[in-house]
Amino acid sequence: MLSTALAAAGDSPGYPTALGTAELRTAAAGWLERRLGVRVVDPLAADPPVIPTVGSKELVALLPTLLGLRTGTVVIPEVAYPTYEVGAVVAGLSVLRSDVPPAEPGDVVLVWINSPGNPHGRVLSDDELRRWAAWGREHGVPVVADECYAVFGWEAEPRSLLHPEIAGGDHTGLLAVHSLSKQSTAAGYRAGLLCGDPALVRRIWDVRRHLGLLVPGPVQAAMAAALADDAHVDRQRERYRARRERLAAAVRGTGARIDASEAGLYLWVTRDEDCWTTIDWLAGLGIVAAPGSFYGPAGARHVRMALTASDERIDAAVERLAG
Repeated sequence: MLSTALAAAGDSPGYPTALGTAELRTAAAGWLERRLGVRVVDPLAADPPVIPTVGSKELVALLPTLLGLRTGTVVIPEVAYPTYEVGAVVAGLSVLRSDVPPAEPGDVVLVWINSPGNPHGRVLSDDELRRWAAWGREHGVPVVADECYAVFGWEAEPRSLLHPEIAGGDHTGLLAVHSLSKQSTAAGYRAGLLCGDPALVRRIWDVRRHLGLLVPGPVQAAMAAALADDAHVDRQRERYRARRERLAAAVRGTGARIDASEAGLYLWVTRDEDCWTTIDWLAGLGIVAAPGSFYGPAGARHVRMALTASDERIDAAVERLAG
């Protein structure tokens, strides 16, 4: 379906729009409301509430720079996707790891939250999301939620930071990042979305278009098609659910423990030992995982096991764990 839309739009010799085609922005608004309960009042407004990005990773890495942040501190989760820290470092900012709002704002200029979390799959509660939104608004600090795995809730249902029960009647001071990489099997397309406070989105868009950060026209057409179709996402979700069920049972069968992992595409596994010892054990079985220390000091006794391998590779891992 994505490839058909991509091919049909292949004759696109002109520059693509940084703002996103009307078709794409309309499809994105429809998807946000259907799947996440987030209402985008006017996706075609002059101050855009939603724009496409070249995947989600470049947006995460460049956001402090795009917002013009030159001094201060970026708050990221205790255990976090490394690109949050990379983006802060590239902009010359410092980093504070915290899973709760700081008692005092100090020099904080940006907050990243991640639910479902990568690597641990933890889902933030509504109360936690409300606390972050209120803290950011009170101190004039943008709060940005990485929600790239929001459609993959297993033991808990992820809620968007932009949901009306969290954000209230508007999205002031709040942004959310989304990706089609996993839900639409579109990692190679580099297809992401940024939505939320129109004033913040416009600031980011104004810089992006001058930097040439443009999603190619055929990819925008493919994104619009994908966002308008829920059936393929549901099929992919079922694949991940089945893989998770098989792999989790095999991991627990070895005596290892799985913490959090309520949602998302990873199992956060521990044997109550240094993560590199666990990595060695898995390597001896021919299984590759990511050491938890990659994601921060608090992850030093866990490893991340991914559900993104093929069914054949997942089944091979299950067999090796059982052997």
